[in-house]
Amino acid sequence: MSAQELKNDQYRPCFSGHETFPLRYGWLQKAYGAVSDAPSPKDAVHVFRDPESIARFGVGRNMVGAIRYWATGAGILDETDDGLATAWLGDMLFGPDGIDPYLEEDSSLWLLHWHLAARPRLTSAYWLFNEFRGGSFVRQDIVSALLALAQECGWSRVAPTTVDRDLQCLLRTYIGGRGSSDAGDSILAELGLIRPMDKHRSRLSRGQKPNLPDAVFLFCLNAFWKHFAPDQNTMSFENAAYAPRSPGRVFLLDEEDIVERLERLEEISDGTLVWSETAGLRQIIRNGKHSEDLERKNLRDALVGAHFQVAA
Repeated sequence: MSAQELKNDQYRPCFSGHETFPLRYGWLQKAYGAVSDAPSPKDAVHVFRDPESIARFGVGRNMVGAIRYWATGAGILDETDDGLATAWLGDMLFGPDGIDPYLEEDSSLWLLHWHLAARPRLTSAYWLFNEFRGGSFVRQDIVSALLALAQECGWSRVAPTTVDRDLQCLLRTYIGGRGSSDAGDSILAELGLIRPMDKHRSRLSRGQKPNLPDAVFLFCLNAFWKHFAPDQNTMSFENAAYAPRSPGRVFLLDEEDIVERLERLEEISDGTLVWSETAGLRQIIRNGKHSEDLERKNLRDALVGAHFQVAA
């Protein structure tokens, strides 16, 4: 077990906050709207705590807490020193010029998954998609591994029941589906990343992801590069495909899919990134660096352009 990201002395594990409620349709939009309407980040915190919060969100008190948990975990809201604010992803999707206010596009779901799984903020989600080396599993396998990690890292107050409930909630978030009788249906189930095998066993569904846009793959590759090797101008295929927080790992892509995307890299990145296979060495070469703001703008432009092409 490596899990170096989680073994940092400054890391604080998170196994709760969702109140056992999976992410549901409409929650992220409600959270974004409530925070964007708040006069200040400090006031934004209170929209989830004040007596009107139940009426504001149309759910029970515990669900109000779950809405905040998922909105911050999925990158729709940011926790600031002063309180809560809308994040760039929330602005892009749900803002005044939002490109997908009803989360109808696959690209939006992939970006939500990226923020949930590629950041170590939510311990179970990060570990399952970045550190788990197997294919199929029963829930207790993951619970035991996380409890062993907690003991190794000296995390206090990590109870087996808490971790087990966290895993149950995570699996329902990725396995439940629209149209099912399960009240916990989640938008992320549409990605098909975790599939049930029987009553107790599930599996990570590694393979080609034809509904993952190249623009999202490129954006996430750049984000991973900034974290993994910000000063290097080359990256090996193995790191892009298998390193924790890499697009290949987080999106459960197989080698064929990754290579096909990398072969298109020069075109979709306007030459900033180039795929090279020379003398058996497979690597990505970076010819220039974009600012984070420009990469976000390029992502937005690409997704808006793709939407109009489909509509036409």
